[in-house]
Amino acid sequence: MSKPASPRKVGDKEALSVGTQIRGSAQKLNLVAGLIRGKKASDALNILAFSTKGMAVDARKVLASAIANAENNHNLDVDALVVAEASVGKSITMKRFATRGRGKSTRILKPFSRLRIVVREQEEA
Repeated sequence: MSKPASPRKVGDKEALSVGTQIRGSAQKLNLVAGLIRGKKASDALNILAFSTKGMAVDARKVLASAIANAENNHNLDVDALVVAEASVGKSITMKRFATRGRGKSTRILKPFSRLRIVVREQEEA
């Protein structure tokens, strides 16, 4: 007696990948996610590979994972994949302290972000 399998969070022709602890602010990661929304998966990988933004490295890993999930788990055609959704949210924030002059200290916030990428198989028009 095991519990029933949970329903899929995305459609039949879609695959999902989530990066839960990406080091950096959600605002910076959203700039990178905006570069790939609506693009073909192969084009999006190239855009992220040659982007000068630091967050593009982690976004590329999540996108590559979504493409691998589509190919291996859901038997989708890799050449027909499109980035259907790239949503960004806040995760944890580490609080640290730095010493300052005259015996004072300042709080330093080190934010983490979440990136959720959904790729969809699109039929040729």
